[in-house]
Amino acid sequence: MSLVEVADLTVGFGELRAVDGLSFRLERGAALALVGESGSGKSTVASALLGLHRGTGAYVGGSVEVAGTDVQRASDDELRRLRGARAAMVFQDPLSSLDPYYAIGDQIAEVYRVHTRASRRAARARAVEVLDRVGIPDAGRRSRSRPHEFSGGMRQRALIAMALACEPDLLIADEPTTALDVTVQAQILDLLHTLREETGMGLLLVTHDVGVAAGSVDEILVMRHGRVVEHGPVATVLGAPAQPYTRALLSAVPRVDVPRTDAPRAGAPRVGVPGARVPRAVSAEGASDTATGGTATGDTASGATASGATASGDPASVGTASKITASGAAVGDVVLEAVGLRREFGRGKRAFAAVDDVSLTVRRGETLGIVGESGSGKTTLGRMLVGLLEPTAGRVSPGGGVRPDVQMVFQDPVSSLNPRRSVGESIADPLRARGERDEEGIRGRVRELLERVGLEGAHYDRYPHEFSGGQRQRVGIARALAADPRVVVCDEPVSALDVTTQAQVVALLGELRRELGLALVFVAHDLAVVRQVSDRVAVMRGGRVVEYGPVDEVYESPQDPYTRQLLAAVPALDPAVAAARRATRRTARQQLAAL
Repeated sequence: MSLVEVADLTVGFGELRAVDGLSFRLERGAALALVGESGSGKSTVASALLGLHRGTGAYVGGSVEVAGTDVQRASDDELRRLRGARAAMVFQDPLSSLDPYYAIGDQIAEVYRVHTRASRRAARARAVEVLDRVGIPDAGRRSRSRPHEFSGGMRQRALIAMALACEPDLLIADEPTTALDVTVQAQILDLLHTLREETGMGLLLVTHDVGVAAGSVDEILVMRHGRVVEHGPVATVLGAPAQPYTRALLSAVPRVDVPRTDAPRAGAPRVGVPGARVPRAVSAEGASDTATGGTATGDTASGATASGATASGDPASVGTASKITASGAAVGDVVLEAVGLRREFGRGKRAFAAVDDVSLTVRRGETLGIVGESGSGKTTLGRMLVGLLEPTAGRVSPGGGVRPDVQMVFQDPVSSLNPRRSVGESIADPLRARGERDEEGIRGRVRELLERVGLEGAHYDRYPHEFSGGQRQRVGIARALAADPRVVVCDEPVSALDVTTQAQVVALLGELRRELGLALVFVAHDLAVVRQVSDRVAVMRGGRVVEYGPVDEVYESPQDPYTRQLLAAVPALDPAVAAARRATRRTARQQLAAL
């Protein structure tokens, strides 16, 4: 008998049919991915497997059987015995799934006691055991920590540990790596694969990231509008998709191994950073110190350095003479310059530098990508460029002596938009802040901005909850454009969006850059997206820039070991390549553990 058997599943919310006639099976020890855009019904299916729609007013039809339990006909007591014991779920957002008041270990112990009637001491020991199993260092001590004391990756590991406490037959992982950086994402996916090998449990992975699915499952089921579009072995579906929608979904996935079609010219100088290997295109003798008043020559005027490192280049490119990139955007005057930026948090012995001695300049019409793991200082740097944080040392100044308007597009549009105000009023704030009083003119300008970002002028009076995630991000972009900025800092603007919506937002930003001559600073942990949008890229680690250069040269010939590590952690669409990378990472961990 199969571990999961779903036949003609239908889930409706009022007049909306979220899932329509879905059928599939999952065998014991196998792994299946539900893949599709936001709103395709993936998470609704996952919730239906555990009977989580019961009592919500939703209509659920068809047959669902999980680990021998008929979910549709099961009593409440039978469902409670199923959830956590035989089938467990790891949710997308660990912060909202974990109680902020109780210690992590106590929350895991509670789950174990509910299902096994074990003693408090035994439950506590089990909590420490599973935390150690999922790779939490010093599990005994960290089990007494609360959720806010864990990093994002550690919180996700804690949720997996909670799910494993009762050794379930089925693990349902709903977007378990969304918003995690590539190295932590690789660690979580490797962990799930190892646990499946060791325990023989089945895995149902819900994700919009096709790359994540490629290296983690045996089969893929592609969903759209609640229906099955394509279902088959992962290598077949990804290697030779039969349906146009599947092909369109794959074409929207940004590829880290494919050069950008409008990439900057090859052979442009790359900047060496103290402590890192000096790239081949830069001689050590060509360095000068911008932090002490030195100037950058060649194309480094639109780059990033640490400790003021620069590279020499063609003197003809010095100054404000404009040039044209392959994207067709005119790259001209320096519009923003940062020199020797440092930002410390905490005091005394607890003080630490989130950003340490970073210098960069950005020119009109270009995109500078900033990548790195969580905690590398990317967002702190972006906030200093905008003026939301004051640097502890160093300075941010405009190019040409004219203060540029710098605006920011935030990672989470939900928290950056006031839920009690219409989106039109939020977009109008920058206009009113600079002294405009003509309400009719303001309203007209906001309508123009809404239409400019692909929405409708009539959406002025709608509220944030009435928009999808991608539409809310477009509202955030419209608000940033309202102030007529010269520079827009985008802080993880597409990290929580599905691949098609992500591609639409990225295309919109590129179009605005070309048409308005904007300079973009694109902060992200997704290296594939950064390659497709950037002219240049700066790689950050521990608050410092470890490598900088034209995006294709950095990606194709990384000089710093950390850059190579980041690129090796990016999910691959080819299952064979993904398996080989996973084996390489496992070998590296084993060698490290043996030291």
